[in-house]
Amino acid sequence: MPANSMDELVSLCKRRGFIFQSGEIYGGLQGIYDYGPMGVELKKNIKDSWWSSMVYRRDDIEGLDASILTNPKVLKYSGHEDTFSDPLVDCKDCNGRFRADHLDDSKCPLCGSINLTDPRPFNLMFKTAVGPVDDGKNFAYLRPETAQQIFTNFKNVLDSNPKSLPFGIAQIGKAFRNEITPRNFIFRVREFEQMELEFFVKNGDDEKWHEYWLEERLSWWEDQGVPRSSLEILDVPQDELSHYSKKTYDLMYKFPHGVEELEGIANRTDFDLGSHSKNQNEFEITAKVTNNKESNSKLAVHNLDEKKWEIPYVIEPSAGVDRAFLAILNEAYNEESLPDGKTRTVLKLSKHLAPISAAVIPLKKNDNKLVNLAKDVKDQLQQVSNRRIILENTGNIGKSYRKHDEIGTPTCITIDYDSIEKNTVTLRDRDTMDQKTIDIDDINKHLLI
Repeated sequence: MPANSMDELVSLCKRRGFIFQSGEIYGGLQGIYDYGPMGVELKKNIKDSWWSSMVYRRDDIEGLDASILTNPKVLKYSGHEDTFSDPLVDCKDCNGRFRADHLDDSKCPLCGSINLTDPRPFNLMFKTAVGPVDDGKNFAYLRPETAQQIFTNFKNVLDSNPKSLPFGIAQIGKAFRNEITPRNFIFRVREFEQMELEFFVKNGDDEKWHEYWLEERLSWWEDQGVPRSSLEILDVPQDELSHYSKKTYDLMYKFPHGVEELEGIANRTDFDLGSHSKNQNEFEITAKVTNNKESNSKLAVHNLDEKKWEIPYVIEPSAGVDRAFLAILNEAYNEESLPDGKTRTVLKLSKHLAPISAAVIPLKKNDNKLVNLAKDVKDQLQQVSNRRIILENTGNIGKSYRKHDEIGTPTCITIDYDSIEKNTVTLRDRDTMDQKTIDIDDINKHLLI
């Protein structure tokens, strides 16, 4: 069952090396976190699973890895400079600063005062100087989302990898938002990673594909250990839609701190490609914003049947890696009572996500024969695995089992004296704690490597 509180997950993450506060020795930096040895593996496996489902298993989606520094004109014509903001208020009594839409009864959460300033827009984008002189003129933004470089590279991708509609462009990468009040561990942070797909379809087919991608994303989350019963589908009300959206589904998940968005699946219409395209006098387009005189690109596809250029509509499933990490960790978290009256914490992660695929444990750490055989078994498995296999040479089998329960290792392989005499090993299952003896040569048949 999921964790009872965020504190349980935070404690586990620190204790077992999943996530650390960035710059902790200097007091940390609010809204910034570092992924430790176990966290970086779990995070990589989540991204690999998403990438495999989007790119490797399909022939209608290509990948992209675009720059983080972004030309200001890109975010000007995308609408971010004008609309990408949160309402900011200050408390006149304690000088606290907060998002107005996160306050209860318009009261300061620090001192309870209602003596607040009027809300004012606060742009969330980070700026940085470009070049040797910081004169305020030569600057770039740290991208607030990964989507825009997909749109601005639309023609490049299409020219180098010709596709017909429908097709998509996928990207995983860092994004940055200057959140007023980062909170709830890694749920809302200033530096995060996104997994975004822009799927281009014909105008008129967009609603059908929107429903298709809703079902695809629900199925993917199930494969990661987040069942549909843990998700709610929110059809975002019209008055709450983003400036580019015709319709958006939000997949809502019950995090330890409450029900919040895990992923958004938006129908962005032809807003973005139209916004970045050449002036509409050049060719017929129907986008909401069609007055970009600075761009020199025709971000459209040629309809051979009707002999005209068309700007596709876009369906965008967009998920945060950090929120995915938190939801998957929460679903996997279990505390179980043991026959001896003690309890164990175990992460029942899907095997393809586990940070460690298998741990090889010699019965005694000072016995060279056992340790050398354990190293040989570890090396044998690692040669055929694309995930991490480790040698756990602590000499304490019980503590090793508990450690690997907490980090979600599906299988522990014990090397004992029978391993030397009979060429056997003992496999211990994380979820059931059952143990069985098999021949060393048969290990690959029993493990998901």
